[in-house]
Amino acid sequence: MTSPSSKAAPPGARESRTRPRVGLFVTCLVDLLRPSVGFAAVALLEEAGCEVAVPLDQTCCGQPAWNSGDRGEAAALAKRVIRAFEPFDHVVAPSGSCAGMIARHYPAVLEGEGEWAERARRLAAKTHELVSFLVDVRGVERVSARWSGRVVYHDACAGLRELGVREQPRRLLAAMDGVTVLEPDEREACCGFGGTFAVKYDEISNAMVTRKCVALRETGADLVLAGDLGCLMNIAGKLRREGSAMACRHVAEILAGMTDTPPIGAGKAEKTGRR
Repeated sequence: MTSPSSKAAPPGARESRTRPRVGLFVTCLVDLLRPSVGFAAVALLEEAGCEVAVPLDQTCCGQPAWNSGDRGEAAALAKRVIRAFEPFDHVVAPSGSCAGMIARHYPAVLEGEGEWAERARRLAAKTHELVSFLVDVRGVERVSARWSGRVVYHDACAGLRELGVREQPRRLLAAMDGVTVLEPDEREACCGFGGTFAVKYDEISNAMVTRKCVALRETGADLVLAGDLGCLMNIAGKLRREGSAMACRHVAEILAGMTDTPPIGAGKAEKTGRR
């Protein structure tokens, strides 16, 4: 993903207090598979009065390495992210998983590394998941985009359990004219993705996503929304294999009114919902 404002401010640069400078952590999956989510995030942040930049030297947050026990690789990636994002007032990611890695795990990754440990704590303190940042930090109560349809929101584990992202997306969606937010049974249950978990324990993962998709379909919603692309890809793939017409999108796409891109896992000609 590229952006006209993709250069970070030089170290030590100060930004306007009325327009906080936000560094967008794009995430690997968004960059490689769903760049429309990144552009939607930029649109939402700018509408919320932020100056947004996308540092070009950002890479993976290091979560796969950390979860696999490779502390050395995780630490090297964490240091790269810290160097890239230190100049900003806030770091925002359209993913509770990546935001949770930076905000909750970087201090542990770099524990005992002197200055790096302190730098990790400072970055962690100003890192946020996208919708949580809009609601909890910027005080956004309503977006300008319009959309019409019935949606069900899936609570991704990292955002929910590590960062407390629960009511914020529902609040913004419910404030949109024409949107009906429905709730599934066991709404806080995991979809079974879990990064490498889905590969290592494929049968368990499949059982979990099967149960999740039953609950989502039973709501009668037209569209599944979530804040983590990994969960959405897992759910969308299962729904497609089962022949379901239910579509999946990142919540940022709906909130920003950017739905020209087909739903996740859908063909180029497929679109869902009405503006």
